[in-house]
Amino acid sequence: MIEIPSERLSRDVLGAVIEEYILREGTDYGVQEASLESKIKQVYRQITQGDVLITFDPATENCTLLTRNQFNRYRNDLQTNEPSDL
Repeated sequence: MIEIPSERLSRDVLGAVIEEYILREGTDYGVQEASLESKIKQVYRQITQGDVLITFDPATENCTLLTRNQFNRYRNDLQTNEPSDL
């Protein structure tokens, strides 16, 4: 899995990635339902602040959003499970 810097995507493509993620994940925003536009703005803010990362998995050819903690945990798991060069 690789990180895709948000700056490398056009605003339209970034918006489409965020919208597709929101619609796919059916995210929960608590008691009050938020509009799609509000959800997109919230996720966009999280991406620009570096809290959420855009990732691409070449094995599955899927693009998704992960929190920085989820991405770091994934990378640490990969390093832990790699065979050593003994």
